[in-house]
Amino acid sequence: MIKVLDRHVEDPEIKWLIGQVLKSFHTTKEGIGLPLGNLTSQLLVNAYMHEFDAFVKQKLRVKYYIRYADDFVFLSPDKGYLEELLPKIDLFLRDKLHLSLHPDKVYIQSYTSGIDFLGWTHFPHHRTIRTSTKRKVLKSLKGYPRPETLNSYRGLLSHGNTYEIQKKTGINVR
Repeated sequence: MIKVLDRHVEDPEIKWLIGQVLKSFHTTKEGIGLPLGNLTSQLLVNAYMHEFDAFVKQKLRVKYYIRYADDFVFLSPDKGYLEELLPKIDLFLRDKLHLSLHPDKVYIQSYTSGIDFLGWTHFPHHRTIRTSTKRKVLKSLKGYPRPETLNSYRGLLSHGNTYEIQKKTGINVR
């Protein structure tokens, strides 16, 4: 992370501050990971993954690519093309960013099956909330949830076909 920031940030005080934020986070392996939940984590992951974005768009020349933080999707009507991309992506992530693809989260499927991305299953003309996300919502709403929890779920549920879960929870997004 520090090496990536050195290429993009000139101000030594900002570099020092980011270094302090990174040092404040401890994992089982020293120097690995970002302080999740910290307000800087979204900024830092975008700075870190910028090199991946450039590789995908400029070197691989991928036309349909979506990324949010460290989650990404490639779209193509050609399954063979996607299969050819996979080892190139894996190699770049390992060699340049010291990241690895999660073995259980890499798959190639047809668009008609839906694309599982960021808590939703996306289809050509609608999206539905992922089953595990729905379970988490229902579980966390038992009892007396805090107003900010309700508002957070109201925002989440406003982005897809969620009529049934709105009925179950009593959350109205309109």
